[in-house]
Amino acid sequence: MKGDVETYHENGTWKNKVEGNSQASSTHDTKDEASAKGREMAAEHGVEHIIRKQDGTIGERNTYPRERDPRNIPG
Repeated sequence: MKGDVETYHENGTWKNKVEGNSQASSTHDTKDEASAKGREMAAEHGVEHIIRKQDGTIGERNTYPRERDPRNIPG
């Protein structure tokens, strides 16, 4: 997986889609459920997670480093 993960609302459902894919990777009843899954997917692959509001505007953007070991993350 190379593309960023996007969480968005469509047709009454919250979805996660990887950039470049034509279909959603997962669908959820609530924004919280979709955001949690999207965050997990982005962190696992070290990509950006974009969370859109119900109106389609970007509400949040989080970038996850590829390095999962917190001892190796500066700061």
